[in-house]
Amino acid sequence: MKTTFRMMGIADFITIANGLLGVMAVVFVLLAVEDMGKPYYEGGVLTDYIWAAMLCVMLSALGDIIDGPIARKYSKRQLLGGSLDIMSDCISFCVAPALMIFAMFGRMGEASPLWTVSLAIGCFWLIACGMLRLARFQHEKGGYVPYFYGLSSPASALILLSAAGIIWLQPSSNIGPDLTTWDCSMCWGKGQVKPFFDFLILPLLLVCGGLMISDRKMSKLKSSMQLRISSIQFAALLFAIIHAMTLTHPSDAGENLSGTSFTMFLFIFSLFWTVVYVVGGPRLVSEVSIPEENE
Repeated sequence: MKTTFRMMGIADFITIANGLLGVMAVVFVLLAVEDMGKPYYEGGVLTDYIWAAMLCVMLSALGDIIDGPIARKYSKRQLLGGSLDIMSDCISFCVAPALMIFAMFGRMGEASPLWTVSLAIGCFWLIACGMLRLARFQHEKGGYVPYFYGLSSPASALILLSAAGIIWLQPSSNIGPDLTTWDCSMCWGKGQVKPFFDFLILPLLLVCGGLMISDRKMSKLKSSMQLRISSIQFAALLFAIIHAMTLTHPSDAGENLSGTSFTMFLFIFSLFWTVVYVVGGPRLVSEVSIPEENE
């Protein structure tokens, strides 16, 4: 045990904390499962655990941002950092988001088997692609180039959290059409579940997984403008999650449309900039003229 701790640097403790935050997100999802048979609009107080799970993922992403600079500046020992980082990222940005989405939109047995199995396959795909992406990153070591190959696992998690927040809150806001009368018995069961925009999360899982294992160049956001925008996007998503935790009971959402709509706006703002980042791809890479060391 002494040998193990002697191999660790300061940043390694932060990385372990990041992984434990991912585990805590999974714990919060398990606590919320009992109340997930209905949409958020009709749910109970236990759905607040979902926001807590999202917050844990966001805090883990924040730790993932700072552990690299701390390791380079303060840690003389960097023997375990790479392996620890991969395991932490896999838990916090692959497993935790996938289980969270399955709990949020799987309706826990209330939907038809077709939807439940399809969503499970999408979640498995996301986790598998995340594992492959992290293994490839460890193999390539990033190098002194201003880009990644494929979408990073934290970026994938931010996209999914933003989209999940929008889809989950939409029925209780005054944004978008009302789909409460839509019924697809083959997909959702005979009138037991109102699907709203839940169906959009499945192709998003497939796309995020595919982007993680793609050869598309994605910027490391080293330029000052890119860094500012990404910081604003991250802050917007973090504040959206915290603000969502302060909303009234879901059954009273109709009386709190302004608060719900504001939270929706923040989630939409976050999703917009993450989509811009993905679509920009190689163009954003070309804006960074001086290659810098990978974080």
